[in-house]
Amino acid sequence: MNGYLRTKIWPILAVLVVIIAAWYAAALLMNRTLAVEEAARKGEVLTTGAMWLKSYAMDKPLLPAPHQIVTEIWNSTATMSITSKRSLVYHAWITLSATLLGFGLGTVLGVALAVGIVHNLAMDKSMMPWVIASQTIPIMAIAPMLIVVLNAIGISGLLPKALISTYLSFFPVVVGMVKGLRSPEIIQLDLMHTYYASRSQLFWKLRFPAAIPFLFASLKVGIAISLIGAIVGELPTGAVAGLGARLLSGSYYGQTIQIWAALFVSSIVAGLLVFLVGGIERLVYRLMGARPEAQA
Repeated sequence: MNGYLRTKIWPILAVLVVIIAAWYAAALLMNRTLAVEEAARKGEVLTTGAMWLKSYAMDKPLLPAPHQIVTEIWNSTATMSITSKRSLVYHAWITLSATLLGFGLGTVLGVALAVGIVHNLAMDKSMMPWVIASQTIPIMAIAPMLIVVLNAIGISGLLPKALISTYLSFFPVVVGMVKGLRSPEIIQLDLMHTYYASRSQLFWKLRFPAAIPFLFASLKVGIAISLIGAIVGELPTGAVAGLGARLLSGSYYGQTIQIWAALFVSSIVAGLLVFLVGGIERLVYRLMGARPEAQA
């Protein structure tokens, strides 16, 4: 236990303390001018200590202090009903639903394309360059066009945001699965041919099991980037629900604490999703009979 604390916990805590200290210093430097100007308008003269306290307690600071963000997250989650339009849990669920749908579609599309690319030379030569080229277009340019077109044909709500998540998440799945399906060595393929294995047997007995580690590595990237896609999809629509909507409303009214709280909740949701994929990965390895050291 002591070794685990020394090698795992204490380094993380040390880095966290340094980040928080630097954050408080940055918040003081960025907010003290506003604090002094606000006090001057009221005819007040601030001492050094009062300036510090005011810099960390402003309603609309340039950079909120960490405790302000934590307080906002607590007030917007634990003290509110999850069905309230002001609850971050409510907004997180709206974004999460689009994320999961887009991630599911992106995973199915990515795996299907990877299988086709590996088994069909024409698809390999024709599709792979376009798959790569698709990711060179900024998502902020595609999202408004996609949403406008879909709204024009009567499709709105969850699906447009999910399709943006699909667009972002399918790429790492395609690349990872292509690499994984091609990972078996020639000697292994020759052995399967010696056993007169069919193409489907070769796929299910050798290629797909070999691709599992590559698939889950890609899924961890894909699930996180799907959340980004869902948030980006909420921005050009002027959405009234979702974490993207919280970011928009906060920027409209200069509520920087609200903006940072939504960003932190987004990070927490992304971390939980990656952790969930990691748990499924360990379960799959266990069902496949992998040893614990092989899972690591």
